Amino acid sequence: MNKSELIDLMTGVKSSKKTYYTELKKTVDQLKKKNMQLEIMNDITKNMNIDMDIHEILRNVISKLKHLITFDDSHFVILYEEEPTLLHICPNGQCELEIESKNLLHPFQDFSSALKDEQSIQVEIKMLPDFPEKKRLLSLEIETLLLVPLYGKNKKIGVWTFGRKKKKTWHKDELDFLEQLSNQLALTLENAQLYKEVLHSKQEWEDTFKAVEDMIIVFDRQGEVYQSNDAARAFFDLSPLIEKSQTLIQETFIQDKPGFQEILLQPEAILEMHAYPIQNKDQQVYGVIAYYKNVTERRQMEAQLLHAGKLGAIGEMAAGVAHELNSPLTAILGNSQLLLRNTLPDNEDYMLLTDIKNCGDRCRQIVKSLLTFSRQDEYRFHYYSINEAIHQVMNLLKFQLGKKQISLHLSLQEDLPFIKGSQPQIEQIIINLLLNAKDALDDCDISEKSITIHTYSEEEFMVVKVADNGAGIEAERLPLIFHPFHTTKDREKGTGLGLSVSLGIAKDHGGKIDVISAPGKGSVFFLRLPLQPEDERR
Repeated sequence: MNKSELIDLMTGVKSSKKTYYTELKKTVDQLKKKNMQLEIMNDITKNMNIDMDIHEILRNVISKLKHLITFDDSHFVILYEEEPTLLHICPNGQCELEIESKNLLHPFQDFSSALKDEQSIQVEIKMLPDFPEKKRLLSLEIETLLLVPLYGKNKKIGVWTFGRKKKKTWHKDELDFLEQLSNQLALTLENAQLYKEVLHSKQEWEDTFKAVEDMIIVFDRQGEVYQSNDAARAFFDLSPLIEKSQTLIQETFIQDKPGFQEILLQPEAILEMHAYPIQNKDQQVYGVIAYYKNVTERRQMEAQLLHAGKLGAIGEMAAGVAHELNSPLTAILGNSQLLLRNTLPDNEDYMLLTDIKNCGDRCRQIVKSLLTFSRQDEYRFHYYSINEAIHQVMNLLKFQLGKKQISLHLSLQEDLPFIKGSQPQIEQIIINLLLNAKDALDDCDISEKSITIHTYSEEEFMVVKVADNGAGIEAERLPLIFHPFHTTKDREKGTGLGLSVSLGIAKDHGGKIDVISAPGKGSVFFLRLPLQPEDERR
């Protein structure tokens, strides 16, 4: 009925008071119905949150739709990864039936037809073969089902069914509205499903990001931290790390390729940093991922293994030297002693023979000290005198120091107790400290070069103090001198392993090494080794 016909009916010859109010009521009902339709559509488009549970979305729609369209049962067959899942919404809430996919689809060829043809289909329950839902629908006296396909933008969502107890024909305006509603609902369900998938992927990525034990930091173009994982946030020295990373971060932005650097942090941390550019769809770098791995322990182990290999080579060489030198030394010492027995002290040859015997004894002591030093693999702990260890070292280095015009001063406390440890290993520490002092003095142009060794006890420690008046160490380099491979010497002079290995040995003995130094004022190293309780020394 168009507008002119409605006016004529209400105001023309055929009009009456009864007809007027009847048509007015009918028009108001139609407006209410249309308003309810708009309200339902508005709920789907505006009031449905994208993160709302799918069951909540469907229940919300059904509750409003019951006031607009007559039906006695409604449920959804939603496709998850092409597998159908039955959700029973009305009248008893979510369906509790456990239905296998093959059993669900077996009777529903009409379901497939509705999805394939993208149009609604009405079927009679009694005409369908047996299937799990049929018994329940018949118990509710449901006679017909209307199958409304749900289609999103890119894929099939499922089928929405409406059951009626009587074979009541569906009006065209009802079918048109359900088609509009199903299209909007399908889009909402698809968006909700996509949101869940994105959220799930995001959660998986975040869980993986957090689970990595090494540090990961994402930087923006300004070099500010955009995101970091738990390992980075828990790192003890994060601010200096970020500051030392800025150069590589900016280089990665500019060069648009991965970068690498090694970062040294106080007091003894060594980190490897890998930087990777993050590109958008236009191949423009908008961020940098920095991956940090703490390799401090690995570097120390590498240094110790390298040093152990060098010591092994020295041991083999020392054994060969000892074998080659012991035979002629035995002849030299034996013959010199025989000649001394037959030579009077006032004979002019007596002094020469005495020098030959003394030099032979010195050579034998040097060979013995070299063999003792190179025998590092034993690493057995026993009680020994720290002063005796220093004298053993002096037998090896006294000539080198004298040749460099370096005076050596010993101030050894005589009543020191024995300490427990590996004497060859402790001798190695003292040798490293003395060689470093010698190298520091080599770089100085001073008239009197000296090294002082002082031993004393201090509370629960035995202390070996090695002091020189050499070049000294810069304040900014002091925290780095114990790092493996850190050195300022020429390649032929050192590898940067001496102090690193020495500190490792001291820690293995329960001790430590401290240093005081300043440029132009020399350096003082303190080797502190634990004293054993008196009852353990007995």
